Amino acid sequence: MAADCPRVYKTGRTLFGSGHLAALSLHPARVLVVDDEEDILLAAKLLLKRHFTSVETLRDPARLADLVRRNGFDVLLLDMNFTAGAEGGTEGLALLSQVMALDPQAVVVLITAHGDVSLAVEAMKRGAADFVTKPWANERLLATLIAASNLRQSRLEASEFRSRSRGLAEATRIDGEMVGTSPAMLRVFQMIRRAAPSGANVLVLGENGTGKELVAREIHSRSKRAQEAFVRVDLGTLSPQLFESELFGHRRGAFTDAKQDRIGLLRAASGGTLFLDEIGNVPLHLQGKLLTALERREVTPVGADRPQPIDVRLICATNLAAERLADENVFRQDLLYRINTVEIALPPLRERPEDIPLLLEHFIAIYSEKYNVAPKRLSAAALDGLMAHAWPGNVRALRHAIERAVILSEGQMLELSDFSLGGGGAAQGSPASAAAGPESSRLDSVERDAIARALEAHGRNISRAAESLGLTRASLYRRMQKHGL
Repeated sequence: MAADCPRVYKTGRTLFGSGHLAALSLHPARVLVVDDEEDILLAAKLLLKRHFTSVETLRDPARLADLVRRNGFDVLLLDMNFTAGAEGGTEGLALLSQVMALDPQAVVVLITAHGDVSLAVEAMKRGAADFVTKPWANERLLATLIAASNLRQSRLEASEFRSRSRGLAEATRIDGEMVGTSPAMLRVFQMIRRAAPSGANVLVLGENGTGKELVAREIHSRSKRAQEAFVRVDLGTLSPQLFESELFGHRRGAFTDAKQDRIGLLRAASGGTLFLDEIGNVPLHLQGKLLTALERREVTPVGADRPQPIDVRLICATNLAAERLADENVFRQDLLYRINTVEIALPPLRERPEDIPLLLEHFIAIYSEKYNVAPKRLSAAALDGLMAHAWPGNVRALRHAIERAVILSEGQMLELSDFSLGGGGAAQGSPASAAAGPESSRLDSVERDAIARALEAHGRNISRAAESLGLTRASLYRRMQKHGL
């Protein structure tokens, strides 16, 4: 083999002397080269040690499993045949399976002769990342191994992301149980039970604070992907400039601040569930890019020239009404068809007041335990007042009111005065509504109209509406909750 290609394997001078390959900073990766020919191992090490932080070689494949188990290499450069005269590649396939079983995130690049390309392609289907042919070109080998190292980093990041996501989901589980016995909520629960195992894309509609993310998490937990990542993306907070980088990822140097490769959230969710919150706020021109990725089931990171596959179960949510989503000037209809195979509409709390006592009991128990206080009870007057409240912020506002009351109240009995309900939230005809003066009502009306006009003008894009009003997103959200917008 070495006699056939002396330029590649013989000397360090022909490898590096022509200036073909400029000296580069070392790529932070550990590479293991596995081959039964000493001259190939030597040539590979002479080349690769100038470009990678660690390069090891192995001639005896019987030691491969132990090395992988102990050292966790970033990239393995693996020959397909080891026994003299062997050409079938079965040894390489067996070693590949062994490595992938030990380290599912392993990145293996195969070394093969020109005639074995079809075999290498078959090996890639079994988990190999790429292949190079003998005799290799140095530039091609380096480019392949650097790409493989980047792939390893992306896989590790994705694995870490999934672990964090599962940990976060578990940490917030007790606070995220859905509660309700009203007919409206029983219909929602029935839809969740039917949709979850199907794998179909789901669109969740509802006002702010109704629990759209809880629905998404419940669907995920009941699905076949429950053990994989649940990745939430708040599209309302992504600027158009960061949209592609955050969702699709980017390569180092793709733009000024791209200091290193970054895996996109679509790939981080691969194998699990991707929850796109506030999808109604995505500008039309970016909706097209999202649609293309979902249709092709692949993304191309910014600065990359090769697409990468994704496998996600898609759940989307928006506070836009169905008729607004049907407006082609607001939302692409082809994207709408893609995301709403199943549509679940969450009722606002004012339409299911019979659930309020159950929700109160549920959250009082949670926050009493969380803040290590004796379980508190509601007075009859407090229950009547909370039942009469319109709750423009829905369940989220009710939960926050209870948390605050549990923390600040001094007695074991919660009175209505322990709850900071604010203006504009009392049900029609309630004492709080009657107590509001005419000047306060006029100011509230002016504020509500201004916010409604800003939301309409900006297609209910919270960030843009807040900017036009001179408010922060949080301030605008509070005022929207106050006015039931």
